[in-house]
Amino acid sequence: MSNYNLQTPPQFNGYTEEPRLARATSTVMRQVYVKMTLGMLVTAFISLFCVSTPSVIRFLVTNQWSYWVLFIAEIGLVFFLSARLTRMSSQAATGLFYLFAAINGAALSPIFLVYTGTSIAKTFFITAGTLGAMSVYGYCTSSDLTKWGTFLIYALFGLIIVSIVNIFTKSSTLDWIISGAGVLIFIGLTAWDTQTIKRMIAQASPSQFGHIATIGALNLYLDFINLFLYLLRFFGNSRD
Repeated sequence: MSNYNLQTPPQFNGYTEEPRLARATSTVMRQVYVKMTLGMLVTAFISLFCVSTPSVIRFLVTNQWSYWVLFIAEIGLVFFLSARLTRMSSQAATGLFYLFAAINGAALSPIFLVYTGTSIAKTFFITAGTLGAMSVYGYCTSSDLTKWGTFLIYALFGLIIVSIVNIFTKSSTLDWIISGAGVLIFIGLTAWDTQTIKRMIAQASPSQFGHIATIGALNLYLDFINLFLYLLRFFGNSRD
C-alpha cells in the first residue's frame, strides 16, 4: 500500500485519498488521546496509592537513591521504546508505555506531601486546558511548525543545563525564570508534537498506526507532565 503524502494526496480512480487520510488521522489521534488519558490515570492511581500507603511513601522519602532508580528506569524505557518501537507488537509497546506511567506515578507521589491537594487539582485542570488548546492548534494549523520545533528542542536542552547549574547555585530568581521558560517551551512542544504525530500518520501505512498512537501518546504525556510540574511552581500552595 502506498504511503500517504501531505503535500500531494495520492490518486485512486480519479479521486484523491484525502477523505481516507482524514479518517485515518482522526482515528489514530483519538487513540493517542485515549492512551495518553489512560496513562495519566495510571500515574494518578499509583501516586495516590504510594502517598496513602505509609510504608511506601516513607521508603521513597527516606531513601533518596530510589528516585535515581526510578529516574533511570524512566529514561531507559523512553529510549527503549523509541529505538525498538517498530520491532515490537503494538500491544507490547502500549504495555511498556503504561509501565512508564506507573513508574512516573511513584516518582511523582511526594508532591502530595509538598503541595495541597486543592492546588494540585487546580494546576492539573489548568494544565489539561492549556495542553488541549495547544494540541488543537497543532492539529488544525496550516503553518509548518518544523522550525519552531527545532528551536524548542534546543531551548529544552538549554533549560536542562541551566536547571542542573541551579542545583548548585540555588538561585530563587533563576528558579522562577526556569519555571517560566519551562512553561513556554512545553506549551510550544505540545503544538509541535501534535503536528508531528499528524505527519507521521500521513506518511505511514495502516499497519504502523498502532505504534504511532503509542509514541504519540508518550510524547503528549511527557509534555503534560512537564508542563504540570512547571505550572505547579506557580499555582501550587505549600502545605507548610
